[in-house]
Amino acid sequence: MYLEAVKDLLKKQRLVEGLVRNEPAQSQGLIENLVVRQHLTELENFMAKLPPHEIATLLEALPIEDATALWKRVPVAKESDILWEVSEPLREHLSGAAEPRFAENRINVFEVQNGRVCQKTIKSRRDLDGVQPIWIDLLNATAHERAYVGDHFGMKLPDPGDETDLEVSSRFHFEENGELHLHSNFLLDREGNSRSVPVAFVMQNGILFSLRNEDLPVFRLQRRRVGAMPGFASDCKDLLLALYGADVEYSADSLEDIYKTLSRVGKHVLSETMTDTEAASVLADIAEEEDLNGRIRSNIMDTQRALAFLMQSRLLNEGHRDAAKQILRNIESLNSHTAFLFDKINFLMDATIGFININQNRRVSQLTVFGVVFMPINILAGMGGMSEFSMMTSGLPWPVAYGSFVIGAGLLGWLTYVVLRRLEVRKVKREAAARQLD
Repeated sequence: MYLEAVKDLLKKQRLVEGLVRNEPAQSQGLIENLVVRQHLTELENFMAKLPPHEIATLLEALPIEDATALWKRVPVAKESDILWEVSEPLREHLSGAAEPRFAENRINVFEVQNGRVCQKTIKSRRDLDGVQPIWIDLLNATAHERAYVGDHFGMKLPDPGDETDLEVSSRFHFEENGELHLHSNFLLDREGNSRSVPVAFVMQNGILFSLRNEDLPVFRLQRRRVGAMPGFASDCKDLLLALYGADVEYSADSLEDIYKTLSRVGKHVLSETMTDTEAASVLADIAEEEDLNGRIRSNIMDTQRALAFLMQSRLLNEGHRDAAKQILRNIESLNSHTAFLFDKINFLMDATIGFININQNRRVSQLTVFGVVFMPINILAGMGGMSEFSMMTSGLPWPVAYGSFVIGAGLLGWLTYVVLRRLEVRKVKREAAARQLD
């Protein structure tokens, strides 16, 4: 579909350029301004809407002459991403010596220098030459970028999005060549939009590769720590354990936020009154915190399984094992907190629903009182509508007869209400006296 549209636009462009060349010299400038520029703008707008991989497919399918003309209309911001997608001969023809560049902050390399872990941002393929990394972090890298980095280090890097379909038993495994593959979920706690983000880890030849499609607070924290703390890590296993430990810390911070929210909600729930609107808002807050608490529990269990696998694989030395055991102890303490929060959430949920039931019972009670008060009046109204009433008041003017009837009905309703109120007051006094005796 896109190919035919592009061919049609290029054909129109060549036709317009031919017409311009056949026009007299004095009118060529005017035609170019009015027609050619308009046509080129249409082609540029069309290219701006297409993703890089679609444009690369079009360039590969077109003749080299048309591909060159189309390349001139490609937005500058998409050029590097497109160059990753096209073949090497076509890349050289379109861009010459220019190489595709990595997007900013998309690939970061960490290597140990003088006892300190230093970060190096990779912007071009040449930047990978000569580095001796212990950690390579790929954020939202394209398939071709992953393939190039993997080929550079002699391995194949997976797509973290594809890893979400793996069964739990397949998330942690070794490949035949000795590569360690780990798939873990990391918490992303944003207000009103907390979720788990899959991260794929690959460890081979002393290098840890982390692949993810979203920026995560845990990874931002680790990037700051490795640069600010000398001796923070000496190898890739230290960094992997530090990432899992930071994820547990981040989960603990989120649990503290849940405590604060439930404390605020609890004060509202334990107040004397609560409207239905307030109860609905409280229920929404409780449901959101329950979802976050469950997500935290699921994530730390996932981290617990990953650490258990690492300890069983015998890849860790004594220092690594001590660090892993400390993270597992932290996870155990968080498990007790999540269990407590589940109980607190259930209590607040039941209390809120209780307020809703009380409000509903109060309205039903009011309707019952109104029904009892107006029941005698309805009886009289029924009698007043009978023909016997007209016979009994045949000697009286109708304003006097019906006026007396209305006054009598009102007095009867008022008397019924007074009797009900007194009976209710007596009942309350008896219950109060009974409580004092107890």
